[in-house]
Amino acid sequence: MSRTSGTTPDSRTALRVCPLCEATCGLTLTIEGTRVTGARGDREDVFSKGFICPKGASFGAADGDPDRLRTPLVRTDGELREATWEEAFDAITAGLGPVVERHGPHALGVVLGNPNVHTMAGALYPTVLLTALRTHSVFTASTLDQMPKHVSSGLLYGDANAIPVPDLDHTDHLLLIGANPLESNGSLCTAPDFPGKLKALRARGGTLTVIDPRTTRTAKLADRHVTVRPGTDALLLAAMTCVLFEEKLVDLRDLAPHVQDVEELATAVRDFTPEAASAACDVDADTIRALARELAAAPTAAVYGRIGSCTVPHGTLASWLVDVLNILTGNLDRPGGALFPQAATDRTPRPAGPGRGFALGRWHSRVSRHPEAKGELPLAALAEEIDTATPEGSPIRALIAIAANPVLSAPDGNRLDKALDSIDFMVSVDPYLNETARHADVVLPPPPPSQSAHHDFAFNTLAVRNQVRYNRPAVPLEPGRMAETEILARLVLAATGMHGADPSAVDAMVIDSTLGKAVQDPHGPVHERDPKELAARLTGESGPERRLDMMLRLGPYGEGFGARPDGLSLEKLLAHPHGIDLGPLRSRLPGPLKTRSGKIELLPAPIADDLPRLRAALRERPAAIVLVGRRHLRSNNSWMHNVPALTGGTNRCTLHIHPEDAARLGLADGAAVRVKGAGGEVVAPAEVTDAVRRGVVSLPHGWGHDRPGTRMSHAALDPGVNVNQLLDGSLLDPLSGTAVLNGVPVELAACP
Repeated sequence: MSRTSGTTPDSRTALRVCPLCEATCGLTLTIEGTRVTGARGDREDVFSKGFICPKGASFGAADGDPDRLRTPLVRTDGELREATWEEAFDAITAGLGPVVERHGPHALGVVLGNPNVHTMAGALYPTVLLTALRTHSVFTASTLDQMPKHVSSGLLYGDANAIPVPDLDHTDHLLLIGANPLESNGSLCTAPDFPGKLKALRARGGTLTVIDPRTTRTAKLADRHVTVRPGTDALLLAAMTCVLFEEKLVDLRDLAPHVQDVEELATAVRDFTPEAASAACDVDADTIRALARELAAAPTAAVYGRIGSCTVPHGTLASWLVDVLNILTGNLDRPGGALFPQAATDRTPRPAGPGRGFALGRWHSRVSRHPEAKGELPLAALAEEIDTATPEGSPIRALIAIAANPVLSAPDGNRLDKALDSIDFMVSVDPYLNETARHADVVLPPPPPSQSAHHDFAFNTLAVRNQVRYNRPAVPLEPGRMAETEILARLVLAATGMHGADPSAVDAMVIDSTLGKAVQDPHGPVHERDPKELAARLTGESGPERRLDMMLRLGPYGEGFGARPDGLSLEKLLAHPHGIDLGPLRSRLPGPLKTRSGKIELLPAPIADDLPRLRAALRERPAAIVLVGRRHLRSNNSWMHNVPALTGGTNRCTLHIHPEDAARLGLADGAAVRVKGAGGEVVAPAEVTDAVRRGVVSLPHGWGHDRPGTRMSHAALDPGVNVNQLLDGSLLDPLSGTAVLNGVPVELAACP
């Protein structure tokens, strides 16, 4: 921290990586006393180089939101009242224990929201909690967003977290499908200044192709914009794959020794000709062929798909085909193509060879028998798992929700609202009393981001450049607050019968276990060392810092507890406050492969078994009007609507509708429209715009802040409507359990 020109005599500055979206931009905060009064981009940050978006610029407003809870809440006589931390954890122990004893571990559900991947605590402790609880009733926001990519990566590479990202800084040809990074800042592709990288691509003579039913800001930047019919992404990509085989454009290049099932794939996709797919996709066959030819002809190329291609009926197939196109054109694991990042806290690299592979459906949900994926059940099934009795097992009788608001984010929030009222006990870890937390018996509020340390465990595994950064808290922990890491450590203890133990015991247990395994690894840097001696060498002011130090030392760039003296450690990272650049992405195969064959399994059985369903979609007739979502630059799901600086303007909950559809229905701009879906109906103001194609309407995700009992005063002033209430939760991608949020049939009517 230091004094800076332009600040008051009592102000100082501190560095902080922004936790408000996946771009992870470096910030320089201005602090007066203990209050963040300003934020600007850190020009010396090794990754973001000073870039900042409106969310980052509003860090201080989000950090100091007066509606953030400051003390725990405990339900007494039906009302949530302020309580001490001791009272809160006493209540958790008393509330959860009897449920598990009476009904078994699966009667305790856990819901994890996506803010967990934006904090150190959310990265370090939920896995420990789930391991200790042994419950199969685990639900996360991934099945509303990215699970298809995890499943397709697991099936292709044997590792659900081995997700290749486009080499944005070096590619000659970028094809985006279902992605709008000029608004979202990117997702499953951590890239500060994504807009600038796309403009740089164009400036160096590269080509940008965007496939999206909406004319987004990203689409306006493109050389070619293809307005595909919503929900048909997999058909379009399958047709492009068919062209590569038909026209003998397949060229695996250096991938050839690492790939199997190429001929089998050629047979599997031969029915998906551009002519067969054209009507369903509403894209002419010549355009589909041109897309495939341009991809194959580019010196380097990358295909990147995101939420628009994941949250559709064939989301896993679409995610699989994104990688298939990169593989068949020889652009996977190649500079300028799509590469596997390597984070500083990744596991110690091991020699390449066959692994355990990836399995789906190791257990199933109790009511609808949905298969698990990556240890999770569909979040869309949470309500029925609570409110529906079956002969097999107990319904969920208690729930732990960590940074999750499924009443707004999951389909049919009204049903879930009622279901949450019926359970025996609920814990919510959340800074706000929001639409979900209001049901809790105990609410545990973490401190604002400025009072927390920060390292991006998850996002560095998806970054477009290898780098590592760490920030200690910018301001001291406010009296009466508890660090989020301690909150979750104490929650682990309270939920597993160890209430009262020192929370540092959780970190010590993880360190002992990790080092115990590391010294047994003949390929690791600490083989046959004494784990106690290694633990004694760890530095850090807290258990979480010691765990970070351990991961850095054991990781791919680490100093290996002395084995590689020039390598990383916490001490070295702290000496570089703007981060350490670890270099551009590089080719890593066959290292990331963990399939049983040790190769890329191009046509895994679950994918092959799902292709007939995609083949049947060639003959499906489209609905007259379908709904798609949209994201705003100044929002992140339901998080940001209580910050005045991030609402208003274009960040409004309106129904985008094409002028011709509006005229047919007699709708003027601003008129109230009733939108009806399988799960219910909402009324929203029309915004007549040619940014959507005919037959498509769009509502943003994360709104609907009108339920009683919340404490989000600004969000309640302009609550918007909950788009997910239009869904009944029955439409899922069967392989990943991901809710279908795009291409959903709806009916429209003008309100009197």
